[in-house]
Amino acid sequence: MKKLFLTFTFITFCLLSVNAQSKTGTLTDMSFLEGHWRGTFNGGPIDAVWIAPAGDNLTGFIRMMKDNKVTMYEMLIFEQTDNGPIALVKHFKPGLIGQEEKDKQDRYKFLEAKKDYALYEKEDGSIRIIYEKRSKDQLVIQRGQSKDGKWAFSDLFVFNRVRN
Repeated sequence: MKKLFLTFTFITFCLLSVNAQSKTGTLTDMSFLEGHWRGTFNGGPIDAVWIAPAGDNLTGFIRMMKDNKVTMYEMLIFEQTDNGPIALVKHFKPGLIGQEEKDKQDRYKFLEAKKDYALYEKEDGSIRIIYEKRSKDQLVIQRGQSKDGKWAFSDLFVFNRVRN
């Protein structure tokens, strides 16, 4: 009887642990992005702006510049789904010329979140993106690729908060 009780307790603990780890996430997990952020990329300034989550979305954009001219715009939309937020990304050249086809966008599924941190994976599994607020005034976007069965990440953009 004691053995049966211990087995039942162990199975219950395992099920609760798995259930706790299968968190789907919400847009609230992404609210740390809110604000105006600035960094540098390829020798020019890069700005990122996100507005607070509202309804089923959180909206943001990135503007990259060099020599006082835009080199690229990027729209980032996080939409809430039953499986957690998804990230939708579209890139535009100067003149608002889309880089993806009209009805296409890069899509990233939510994997996990903790305080000031969220991890996403591109639909095809080729890339992972980490959004991380490293301090009150620093936001970092990391890009990861699988190497030898492990994910290796490097900083893609490092932003500092812009004070208005």
